Parts: sequence; structure tokens; C-alpha cells
Amino acid sequence: MDPELEAFVPLLVKPDLTDPVADRENYAARAAAAPAPDTSGMETEDRTVPADPDVPVRIYRPNGARGAIVWLHGGGWVMGDLDSDHHFAARIAAATDAVVISVDYRRSPEHRFPAALDDTYAVLTWAADHAAELGVDARRIAVGGHSSGAGLAAAVALRARDRQGPAICFQLLNQPVLDDRQETWSQRNFTDTPLHDRATLTAVWRHYLGSQPATPYAAPARADDLSGLPPAYVATAEFDPLRDEGITYALRLLQAGVPVELHQWPGTFHGSLAILSADVSQRQLAELGAALRRALAP
Repeated sequence: MDPELEAFVPLLVKPDLTDPVADRENYAARAAAAPAPDTSGMETEDRTVPADPDVPVRIYRPNGARGAIVWLHGGGWVMGDLDSDHHFAARIAAATDAVVISVDYRRSPEHRFPAALDDTYAVLTWAADHAAELGVDARRIAVGGHSSGAGLAAAVALRARDRQGPAICFQLLNQPVLDDRQETWSQRNFTDTPLHDRATLTAVWRHYLGSQPATPYAAPARADDLSGLPPAYVATAEFDPLRDEGITYALRLLQAGVPVELHQWPGTFHGSLAILSADVSQRQLAELGAALRRALAP
């Protein structure tokens, strides 16, 4: 493990997800203690996207932005909201000069699949319809996220393709949750990794799906056909149960004719990007920003 990251491991709290409300409160408290991002070069606005039900969003609008990304927070579909993801969304906006539309999608287990996907698709459709109001080119709208949010981004790309919905120019998938079957080598062997492990992910999927079977819109790795999807940047962490499903998904996208940039980060673990003092975290953020800038360039 990267020595800068390893020093923080004893301080990390792994949620067990038996009490989602308590886990959310702890997650929010940890996020609130993180260093505040610099938002001086952008406008920030909270809005509500009309849907059934309406979806709260937070819009980050850097000066001169022309492209946009519908951004989806992590937290296993159980934890996280606009405030807890403020540090991540604001930094993505600052690093890319893109309008970032952070989505406060409904969380499980109170709202199981497909509630979060429905909310995300509603925001994507709204962003495409209101591109002029947002000051962006409708042809330059991406989707992306971290962890469960990255899984949602992959799922909404599948739904948009299948419904011939809004055009998505790019998908930014950071350590995505993609496969409920948990059959990969990393899923089977990483049973005590920092922040989350196989057991954590089992609980995540149980909360998200309940008793219903997974479809490709819940677990994109189950999709038989990945052709016609937007170009992708996929990032994985070495000591992450999700590592191998992310790598496999990237390879399958390539085999389906989709342009892909895959970056496997040695010495990192799931969510270690939040340790901003580490050099590798700074490089990860810079790479995410550079990939999105390239995708949204005129």
C-alpha cells in the first residue's frame, strides 16, 4: 500500500450498514470534517429538477464553462448527499471548468432500485433540455460519479442508449460498483480491506435490491451488449473488492468498440482519494479532471 495512505488506515471507520441512519450521520460528519474546497471561481446554486418526485441538485458553474457533467455521489446508494459530496463535486468543477450538476438521488433501503436511477435519468433529461439555460452545449454533457455513483452513471448511460434518450458524450467512472454477483477474484479475496470489503458490498447490494433480481440497469456488468455506449474513463484501486469488475467492464467496453481509458492505481484502496494530503490522491484528482476536460473540449 502507498505509505502516505497506509498511515491513515487505523483512523478509518468501516460502516457495517446494519443501521443506515446512523451510518449516514457518521458519513456526513466525516465529510464535514474534510478540508473545504475553493469555490471562489464558480457560482454554486441549489435547485430542484421537476420529476416524480422532484430531485434536488446542486449546480457548480465555473467561469466560462461550456460542457457539463451530471455527477453522482458515492456511499453505497445508502449514504451521501449534496453536502457530503460538496468537496468532491466542487473539485471536479474546479479541475475541469465544467458545469457540475450534483444529484441528490433517493437512497436505499427506503427507496430501492430503480429510484436512484429514475432520479438520475430525470436530471440527465432536464440538463439536456435546459442546456442553453445552463450555458452549455447540449452535445457536451457527460455523466460520472464515484463508487455507487459511478455504477449509476454506467446504468444511466445504458438506459439513455436503450431509450434513445439524451445524448451522453462521456462517462467518468471512478471505482464503479457494477456487479451484484461478487464473483471476481478481488471480490472473493479482499475481505478485510480499508473502508469497505466484500461484506460491506454484500450489504450495499441487499439494501439496493431488496428481494428483486438484478437487471443490467441495476448492475451494468450484467448487460450483454455494451456497444453504442459513450466513451469512458474507468479508474480502479489496487486494494478494492471492486477492482476486477471495473477492469473487466472497461475491457468489455473496448471489445464492444467503445473508446476507453483505464487507469489502475497501485497502492490505493476504495475511497482513499479522500485523503487529499497524499500525492497519489492529488494525481488521481488531476487525472479525473484531465480526462473530463479532454472529453468536453470543443
